[in-house]
Amino acid sequence: MTTAHALPSNNPVGDQERPWYDFYPPEVSRRIPDLTELSLSDMVRDTAQRHGDAIAFSNLGGTLSFDEVDQLASDFASFLQADLGLVKGDRIVIQMPNLLQYPVALFGALRAGLIVVNANPLYTYHELSRVVSDARPRAIVVLANFADKVELVLPGSTIEHVIVTQVADLLSQPRRSLINFAAAKIKKMVPDYNIPQAVTFRDALALGREAPFSDPGVVPGDVAFLQYTGGTTGGAKAAVLTHWNLLNNQEQFMGQVRNTLGEERQSTVIAALPLYHVFALTVNCLGFFRFGAHNVLVTNPRDMPGFVKTLKQTRPDGLILVSTLAGALLDTPGFADVDLSDCRITVAGGMAVRSSVAERWRAATGADIIEGYGLTEASPVVSVNPTHMPPRVGTIGVPLPSTDVMILDDDRKPVPAGSPGELAVRGPQVMQGYWNRPEETAEALTDDGWLLTGDIAVMSEDGFLTIVDRKKEMILVSGFNVYPAEIEEAAMLHPGVAEAGAIAVPDEHTGELPKLFVSRRDPDLTEEELQRHLKEHLAGYKRPRYIVFLEELPKTNVGKVLRRALVEADDAGAR
Repeated sequence: MTTAHALPSNNPVGDQERPWYDFYPPEVSRRIPDLTELSLSDMVRDTAQRHGDAIAFSNLGGTLSFDEVDQLASDFASFLQADLGLVKGDRIVIQMPNLLQYPVALFGALRAGLIVVNANPLYTYHELSRVVSDARPRAIVVLANFADKVELVLPGSTIEHVIVTQVADLLSQPRRSLINFAAAKIKKMVPDYNIPQAVTFRDALALGREAPFSDPGVVPGDVAFLQYTGGTTGGAKAAVLTHWNLLNNQEQFMGQVRNTLGEERQSTVIAALPLYHVFALTVNCLGFFRFGAHNVLVTNPRDMPGFVKTLKQTRPDGLILVSTLAGALLDTPGFADVDLSDCRITVAGGMAVRSSVAERWRAATGADIIEGYGLTEASPVVSVNPTHMPPRVGTIGVPLPSTDVMILDDDRKPVPAGSPGELAVRGPQVMQGYWNRPEETAEALTDDGWLLTGDIAVMSEDGFLTIVDRKKEMILVSGFNVYPAEIEEAAMLHPGVAEAGAIAVPDEHTGELPKLFVSRRDPDLTEEELQRHLKEHLAGYKRPRYIVFLEELPKTNVGKVLRRALVEADDAGAR
């Protein structure tokens, strides 16, 4: 992998004034200070020294203090080095939902100098196989519930070591045994698998506790994550994010958080979005950890009654959501009884906040939803509505400190305020490029470090940004990127499909859903059969809710399916 631009030695923002500076709180600097920590591991260690025995994470009735997280991460790092022989720069996959084991595995891997590859637990065998084939990891940490897919991926892969964890592995007894038994034997959540070389997570920690640790000498420019995304150019690929990228992005948005929440007492924040997703990874697992907050990890936010129960028990100071999750909470019985009087910040990212949801949320809670904007390639946060003032609903706020933005026309020339164009971003949070994809990197990053986001935006005279369209044909399902080409490719693997075209259609619950148009090679192919086929190849949120069979799909003169024509036909009433 060749980086698209050199790691800047200082803040890339120029000396000229930016109109959005006027909206920063007085306590928030226009530019973030120089880093005092060389790595995310340094950050974890320094944070533990500051906050000690305060609760850092809680989940399923168990807790880990900052000191305990630091110690367990050290144990895991030692195991990875001494027992598995992993060295700086090796890749390790982490595939699990929000559990106490996640930050331990993550921080331990980073402390050993490894590059973390986050994998969605909902991945099918085919999706996981593509990630493993591209990233070429030497190890994987997986929740037992998903180990059957890992077993299928192992033959012919680069994976040498498998660490398997169970849901309650870091809880105390007897709760640990009871929950693990219930998950495996009563709820039947753990399918059969056979991985003879697998090591249990608890055994890994025990072995690491007795093993030596060797400092790998991580520096800011070292790669911390291969974070898979469809990318600004479409098609699954990994954004290369360094320790420097992530450390800076935390500092960029935490200034406003400090100003809003204050540091007189410890804040409690709900982490309902999956930590393997870049938004919750940076904001909750790294940012709020560094801030010294207590992160309440929600393993299954789709269990809305359970989520409401968690809110009643914790009385949080902060909520990190997506618009669809906020809407679902509002519709859940019992939410009206939740006491959110302590909640001083509710941030929604990942997708646009519907104005109806924002209005209902304020009516129900008395507080505003703060909307921001980001993308994986920017670690991810680019802009946010200032937290010390009422948000401008419908906008994504103003750029973060140390962040430059431009709105560009098709010739990559800046357009006047109020005119739409492609949003370009430059700052210390911008990725180094795409993993082993020099052509795609060149399309997304300019030589002087500007990230071309593919989103069409408008900037007001005073610097507020509004996303008005997408240059890329992405489908956004509850904050997750879904790319038409991936759905089409999966459909075309069925021998009965001649052509396929996927588009986004609006949905009141998820924002958007995929809709698939198909021309049949086999006239007897049914929607039910095709859906069964797609279930084997695509995670649930990627599968089309609607499938429409057409005699022929609209195409260009060179045979490419015209998705825009499908959108127009659908808008005109095609079903």
